[in-house]
Amino acid sequence: MSPPAARHRTAPTLYTCLVSHVRTAPRRYALRHRTYMWLIDPDLPPRLPRPLRPLARFDARDHFGGTLPTIRAGLEAFLAAEGIDATGGRVTMLAHARVLGHVFNPLTLFWVRGPGGEPLCVVAEVHNTYGERHCYLLRPDRGGRATVDKAFHVSPFFPVDGGYTMRLPEPDGRLALTIHLERPGGRPFTATVRGERRPATTAHLLRTVLRHPWSTAAVSAAIRLHGVRLFLRGLPVRTRPRHRPQEGVK
Repeated sequence: MSPPAARHRTAPTLYTCLVSHVRTAPRRYALRHRTYMWLIDPDLPPRLPRPLRPLARFDARDHFGGTLPTIRAGLEAFLAAEGIDATGGRVTMLAHARVLGHVFNPLTLFWVRGPGGEPLCVVAEVHNTYGERHCYLLRPDRGGRATVDKAFHVSPFFPVDGGYTMRLPEPDGRLALTIHLERPGGRPFTATVRGERRPATTAHLLRTVLRHPWSTAAVSAAIRLHGVRLFLRGLPVRTRPRHRPQEGVK
């Protein structure tokens, strides 16, 4: 599993983000949550001073089943099972880091390019609050738009049917992601992530952490809190189907 050449590598970058969810069915409900995410090359994670390392760790155990020694190796194994050879290409990863020993990544994105810089695919790795994960292999058009069938239970209030329309342009100065759930009769759910690029300096990381303390635990708690609110508003809970792990994914 060879890493890409140094000239292709992406320096670690922070994005301060506003995450929005809007449900229109079976009952309208909206939430907004501020957080921050990292854009990194998984072969080149941030190198922080030792006292700050608990604020940003990227561990192979948190992605692709956690059975291979690096995140890159896990990604390449997943892609190989799909018939894609990403050896020697550039990978850019958008994710929450492990903070103070805790991580929860509702969505991790990997933009994968070949050795010549040509776009190969995007991998969207989704985690639910039941400790399960699923990876979607996407081939976006030039505008970053892709569609895929829904194959994974995420919300307890939606069945596993329909599909997603995603717009996932690789971030530059701004982060702008949109995901629509498509079901017969309309779009009952839309999620957006909007972010501003910030330098991943020690000073800026400290300011960001102070604004969003223990960010990954806060994301996980917010998802559960809003789930309780929806349940109390009378939304019926769907039976969670048994999840069949993908190759290389627990």
